[in-house]
Amino acid sequence: MDLKRWTLGAALLLSAGTLANCSQIFGGADGGEEGRITSAVLVGADGDSANWVSHGRTYSEQRFSPLDGVNRENVGQLGLAWYADMDTGRGQEATPLVIDGKLYLTTAWSKVKAFDATTGAKLWEYDPQVPGETAVKACCDVVNRGLAAWGDKLFFGTLDGRLIALDRETGKVAWEKVTVDQSKSYTITGAPRVIDGKVIIGNGGAEFGVRGFVAAYDAGSGEQLWKFYTVPEGGDAKDQPAYLQKAAETWNMDVLGANDAIGGGGTVWDSMAYDPELDLLYIGVGNGSPWNRAYRSPGKDGTGEGDNLYLSSIVAIRPKTGEYVWHYQTTPGETWDFTATQHIMLADMEIDGKPRKVLMQAPKNGFFYVIDRETGKFISAKPYVGLNWATGVDPKTGRPIENPETRIDKTGKPALVLPGPLGGHNWHPMAYSPTENLVYIPAFEAGMMYAPEANWKPDRARGFNVGFSLAGELPSDGGFRKEVAGTLKGRLVAWDPVAQKARWTVEHPGPWNGGLLATGGGLVFQGTTGSEFNAYDAANGKKLWSFAAQTGVVAPPVTYTVNGEQYVAVLAGWGGAYALSVDGDLINRKAPVRNISRLLVFKIGGTAKLPPEPALADLPLDPPPSTAAPEVIAVGQTKYGRYCAVCHAPGAVGSTVLPDLRRAGSLESAAAWSAVVHDGVLKNNGMASFKGSLSKTEIEAIRAYVISRANADKAIEAGRKVARR
Repeated sequence: MDLKRWTLGAALLLSAGTLANCSQIFGGADGGEEGRITSAVLVGADGDSANWVSHGRTYSEQRFSPLDGVNRENVGQLGLAWYADMDTGRGQEATPLVIDGKLYLTTAWSKVKAFDATTGAKLWEYDPQVPGETAVKACCDVVNRGLAAWGDKLFFGTLDGRLIALDRETGKVAWEKVTVDQSKSYTITGAPRVIDGKVIIGNGGAEFGVRGFVAAYDAGSGEQLWKFYTVPEGGDAKDQPAYLQKAAETWNMDVLGANDAIGGGGTVWDSMAYDPELDLLYIGVGNGSPWNRAYRSPGKDGTGEGDNLYLSSIVAIRPKTGEYVWHYQTTPGETWDFTATQHIMLADMEIDGKPRKVLMQAPKNGFFYVIDRETGKFISAKPYVGLNWATGVDPKTGRPIENPETRIDKTGKPALVLPGPLGGHNWHPMAYSPTENLVYIPAFEAGMMYAPEANWKPDRARGFNVGFSLAGELPSDGGFRKEVAGTLKGRLVAWDPVAQKARWTVEHPGPWNGGLLATGGGLVFQGTTGSEFNAYDAANGKKLWSFAAQTGVVAPPVTYTVNGEQYVAVLAGWGGAYALSVDGDLINRKAPVRNISRLLVFKIGGTAKLPPEPALADLPLDPPPSTAAPEVIAVGQTKYGRYCAVCHAPGAVGSTVLPDLRRAGSLESAAAWSAVVHDGVLKNNGMASFKGSLSKTEIEAIRAYVISRANADKAIEAGRKVARR
């Protein structure tokens, strides 16, 4: 435990005169049903092992619990205590909160549920009624990552950009605030944080052309207290705050201000951490909008130019005022969707014989960073996965040493880049064990061929605004697909942040495995793409226990106690960016997986059983004949890539979360297809109308393309069946 932090927390408790009744101020399950969440509770969360009161358990976001009731010796006796089925068959990414023996969580579509943490009895639920058509504004599924707590309230963001406060006891709405311009493609998927009664929330939407910011709201009233923009507003910067004037020097401000569909990006869609001693809030800033810097910030020769602050940066600000303090940019002038929104964690450790207050992050770009969190100065960085866009990070400047061939915004030529836009690590939280001094990273390798799109124009209404062609597809040839599938790797990496190297790794069936939890029992818990929930030895990675979850598990686990008994809980349910936007055949070749959304809760000696696992069955691949002209199919392929592939996968080879369009019944009828895509008859299910972006002729061309793809794949399947006879 960080002694200084514990001392500060204890001092706050003493000043509140509550040490005599510690269980109540911590909202402990063993005494104090009326416990309120205060600054003392949040700062002193390290000393409260019974509960999980904030997103990363503590402000340092280490996701380490000292609980050791479940440990290396007895984890084999862990069994299911109870489970609860969810009513949303989409990706589940939330971290539950546990306070006073009650468990609170969010689900897909921004719903909130409360359970008795020991029995699973449902206490209440709340549905904010997010309009279904909001789904097309979300890059990466209709997910939600969790709640924050303060006083007697819970706070969460909705997919359509609202911040809502609920009464923790009843689930009734206390207040609601729209935090974004809902005419634009802003969304909220991340969990808020609360610092001294200020609820802090960011948003997403950089792929669609928005301008990123993070804002603070009064926990009692919902009044906005401050807003911190991460990129300058286009045009003349002289009237903007000093930190944005500095940023403006790194942009082409004429282009940034010429079209409001090029908002610059830089959304703060996930990670935050807070150091109460330094009084610094750290935010992770996202990618540029569009991705291709040649369109976003061109130089005189038309190629990309400028660092484009504060994209792909870690920024330290004052939580009281939103004042800028310092920044560190992981990927200057980013053009590959290399966000720095990935998990930020804080720790104190000895480096080169000296104690250092550090901030650690494994962002998308593939380097693991250790930074001085007082000053923002670079300490070290090394690759935690394979990469080719850079050969290293300059130890003096902290800037990457780039491979010029992958600088596609400068060359204008396609390039295979590793990592790809999903990164070497995505949103899935890491964990840190102070006992082992290891950071556990849910890492993966999945490159992408980036191809600049000629004469690209932004479209604010629908579709990705990235400046690259997304019309690529894999050939139907099974051998080639097998080769590509072999390049997709997923692993659990135990990373030594001082030595900057892996101590051990565990290979997984494929990418997109779950977030992590480390415990005082010497365990690391993680779910997998392979529909397992596992416990590993924190020291060496040996698998000690496994549970068949019946679905891919991407959310991070938590642990807590009630009446002295330890529980481990995880929200299961396959989905998210990888599940939607990657060729479904590649996913199935690794580990066939479907969505069965459930909360799973375990304890030693648990005896509950899941229902029998349903069979995984596809609709038949039986399309109408492909009769369209090649030039029509080509138009359909281009439009499909820009407007459809992000949800229905490249080449129309869908996964199990959203419909595989090759198998859609509406393929048979141009009128039925148009009713869905043009008229929006399924908007309440998440399929909004595209009539503002696609003409009826283009919509019919997309149908022709999907029919063509379905016939090609049907022929391959038939050939396989003949070969097997």
